[in-house]
Amino acid sequence: MSSEISRKPTLYGSLTRRGRSTEGVPDIAASEGFVVGEVTKKSILISCPHEIAATKFLAPYTTFSRIHQKSVTCLDISSGGGLGVSTSTDGTMKIWQAANGEIRRLLGGHVCDVNCCRFFPSGLVVLSGGMDAQLKIWSAEDASCVVTFKGHKGGILDTAIVDRGRNVLSCSRDGTARLWDCGSSSCLGVIADCGSPVNGIAVGAADSSLNLGSPEKAPSEREVGTEGKILLLAREDQKLQGVGLQSRQLVFLFIGSDAFNCCTLLSSTYILAGTQDGNIYQLDVRNINAPIQVIRRSGAPVLSLLPYQDGFVASQGTSSVPLFQ
Repeated sequence: MSSEISRKPTLYGSLTRRGRSTEGVPDIAASEGFVVGEVTKKSILISCPHEIAATKFLAPYTTFSRIHQKSVTCLDISSGGGLGVSTSTDGTMKIWQAANGEIRRLLGGHVCDVNCCRFFPSGLVVLSGGMDAQLKIWSAEDASCVVTFKGHKGGILDTAIVDRGRNVLSCSRDGTARLWDCGSSSCLGVIADCGSPVNGIAVGAADSSLNLGSPEKAPSEREVGTEGKILLLAREDQKLQGVGLQSRQLVFLFIGSDAFNCCTLLSSTYILAGTQDGNIYQLDVRNINAPIQVIRRSGAPVLSLLPYQDGFVASQGTSSVPLFQ
């Protein structure tokens, strides 16, 4: 294990299990510089007093090892918590029972790797995007592909759903983010053309004080729920971009330390974005040039960010999933 503080030498150490109590709780000792706190069957609290840092390590509640044969690249859980959907480097996309990992459906139809998948709010429909530049909508009940969107010229890297899902969004290696209408299976427009791959997007309601701009022409009647929304774009060229979803107007442009891999909204004013070199930026959209904080646990890429209760969860290339309060 290690403790890394910005601009200070990294402190390395190790843990040793010396035995186990009659209740089954392990007896753990730490090397110099680290202190073992509370230990249970499911967690270990480790602190580094010199750096005033502490981390609680949690064991997984459940492990499903038979859904995919190789690494999982994307995963989502339905709103009711009953189903999961995931994609893998083994080339498959599957729907499974969240309670026991039992595979319910195999979704096959993308020509190349599937990069992203997510449930619609109903929990009965799945949205996916692949390297074949296709965006697809699937029935979780019978695994049929009900809609295929075509228009991107490069692999689709992320998706987002507007409100209940009459409109959806996608971003691609071709540098664009597009808005689609599910009912007519058509593209409603290019929201942004960045000139650089867009690795991740997020959409949400914007604070009323934020100027989202006005659309140059009246939105299509097929465009639903875009008013008052901001679209975040995590770009490969080290830029985090904010765009008025209905206006298609630039709201802000923030330059980070490396390529942005992912982004999310914590609220109508606070956002998060993670970079390839391990930084997590917390920003206020009303004052984008002054980050609230920059969190760095390691130099490993930040791959995804998810709001959780009063904080957020981040996944990194170290195979760790830290929870920040």
